[in-house]
Amino acid sequence: MNFEYTDKVKGLIEQLKTFMDDHIYPLEPDYLAWVSNHENDWKNWPPMEDLKEKAKAAGLWNLFLPANYGDLSPGLSNLEYAPLAEEMGKVQWSPEVFNCAAPDTGNMEVLAKYGSDADKEKWLKPLMNGDIRSAFLMTEPLVASSDATNIETSIVLEGDEYVINGRKWWSSGIMDPRCAVTIVMGKTDPNAPRHSQQSMILVPKDAEGMEILRPLPVFGNVDSPHGHGEVLLTNVRVPKENLLLGEGRGFEIAQGRLGPGRIHHCMRLIGMAQRSLELMCKRVAEREAFGRYIKDFSSIRQAIAKSRCEIDQARLLVLSAADMMDKQGSKGAKELIAMIKIVTPMMTQKVTDRAIQAHGGMGVSNDTPIAGYWVTARTIRLADGPDEVHMHQLGRLTVKEHTS
Repeated sequence: MNFEYTDKVKGLIEQLKTFMDDHIYPLEPDYLAWVSNHENDWKNWPPMEDLKEKAKAAGLWNLFLPANYGDLSPGLSNLEYAPLAEEMGKVQWSPEVFNCAAPDTGNMEVLAKYGSDADKEKWLKPLMNGDIRSAFLMTEPLVASSDATNIETSIVLEGDEYVINGRKWWSSGIMDPRCAVTIVMGKTDPNAPRHSQQSMILVPKDAEGMEILRPLPVFGNVDSPHGHGEVLLTNVRVPKENLLLGEGRGFEIAQGRLGPGRIHHCMRLIGMAQRSLELMCKRVAEREAFGRYIKDFSSIRQAIAKSRCEIDQARLLVLSAADMMDKQGSKGAKELIAMIKIVTPMMTQKVTDRAIQAHGGMGVSNDTPIAGYWVTARTIRLADGPDEVHMHQLGRLTVKEHTS
């Protein structure tokens, strides 16, 4: 395994770092002040569109889309994208600036891989341009959605239309005023084999019968402007052409979507942990307690040493998963993807917790991004499959490997 970055990637890293230094970090306080004011809920932060235009002009746009998507892609592999996602992860709202934010990234990959020419023209093109945003509706409140075969939302063909009924929640992106389209997962045939019952379908956000019941806060934060919502679908009708790939292909699409998405999450989490370590080092080097700089206490040095080891270990594992994804796809990389999904959020949670402790009262405030990192890491331990599901699958595969 050779994870040495090419000259092309090194150039992009430096270009991205310069952009972040010039345009992103200086605006962090303004962004935090904006989203902390609830009068601004579900409104787009005013500087965002200008920053997106700057990123386009700099060629730092749609960097996430893998190289096998033709002229839609900037031509980067998952391994090449990894260090760029890490840099973006250091400021949680910055991926949107580069059109690399979830859930749009996963939805764009689905449309690029499985969408019809009409779907690409109507939805993928404006998503790629950053003109609209999107949402992904999979999880449901009435069933344990960690087992997606439990999903109960019905998608029934009636003539030339599919009729959709169900209730979704944790529908990321649905609250955003720029959200124009959603991808909904539901059952087209409850009597088919277990993993052939589900399908995915495109539903415009303004479709009649789609009702946002409420926003869902995460640890008390509504995560404006994109947010997460609970959605009721009542006799929502869309053309049958909106079905992606075909009936019963929902799990196939989900695996193709969630594999890269899990890697992207972990790449960004590495960035959050790395910046937490950097901020912790600066904080303890400038503060004194009991006659000494905090950096000189053994417990602080151990916390920093452990954090550095854990970040580097997780980074190498994530790079390995990205490399395997490039070589063998989601199926070939499934064990490594499970590993990084178990290891990286937990690592980030531990590192950010140490950084919070080192900052004292400041660590739990919005004066630094560290508390937000902790919340994200804790949440990702549930999103895209909880820890227990990934450990169950990885354990099963490992036992099978050594006993077959």
